[in-house]
Amino acid sequence: MATPREVQLRIKSVKNISQVTRALQAVSASKVRKAMQAMINTRPYATKAWQVLKHIAGQPGHETLHPLLTSRSEINDVLIVLVTGDRGLSGAYNTNIVRFTLQHFNNYHVPVRYVTVGRKGRDLMFRRRQEIVAEFSNLPAAPTFTDVSAIGRVAVDDYLEGQSDEVYLVYTDFVNMVRQDPVIKKLLPLEVETGEGRVEDFIKAERGPAAAYIYEPGQTEILDEIVPRFTALQVYQAILESLASEHAARMVAMKNATDSASALADALQLEYNKARQQSITSEMLDIAGGAEALTSV
Repeated sequence: MATPREVQLRIKSVKNISQVTRALQAVSASKVRKAMQAMINTRPYATKAWQVLKHIAGQPGHETLHPLLTSRSEINDVLIVLVTGDRGLSGAYNTNIVRFTLQHFNNYHVPVRYVTVGRKGRDLMFRRRQEIVAEFSNLPAAPTFTDVSAIGRVAVDDYLEGQSDEVYLVYTDFVNMVRQDPVIKKLLPLEVETGEGRVEDFIKAERGPAAAYIYEPGQTEILDEIVPRFTALQVYQAILESLASEHAARMVAMKNATDSASALADALQLEYNKARQQSITSEMLDIAGGAEALTSV
């Protein structure tokens, strides 16, 4: 059995850890609010961009309008853009998204290559001997569209050069503070008729006949500009969703760690009280035994 001093040192150590986890919980709570606000701020632009792209690419013969709208007849290679975090202490957030990705693509019928966003995903995929063609880590705490546009450019260039026939985006969709769902989204070729992205969720149902637009200088020029930009915008929004999910997962993990530390400190305090009581009882018995011995002499 541990001595009272040893138990007291353990109690002090546990309380110090609980102070750290409580501070991390407060920091994550502040960051998740900022991440949610940044995520919400992108929705109006993403919605309008999607509406324009949907209208243009919904025209007859849309597959010939732009290479990024053209589906390949034969799929020989797939590129995955995997979004994870740069830091740990977020529970099973990073592990879950990597496991989810490998469950879908580990035994895929064609070769799969990865572009990792986040140091944790890069390290986990590297340990599992997956082919990583590019990696992006140490992004700013509040990334802008310019900070992540290179990620979308890598995916677009890889598809246009014919190195990949499909590009998928895997990230964690922020639902609420306690629920974050992993999502696989087809990034290229763009499927505007049946897409299932989060952007579409915010588009209101159209009322009345569809509007007729006149585009200047023309559809081709607009597609050359908007399609690559919207592809990068989907990556940007996915990163914002993942950031909010990561901070929420870290906040919940740190709250659980703080509660566990408090419960452990209470249990150790009880153990310390018992050990201290046993020590006092033993000392009193020794004193009583010595007094009894003196009186019997």
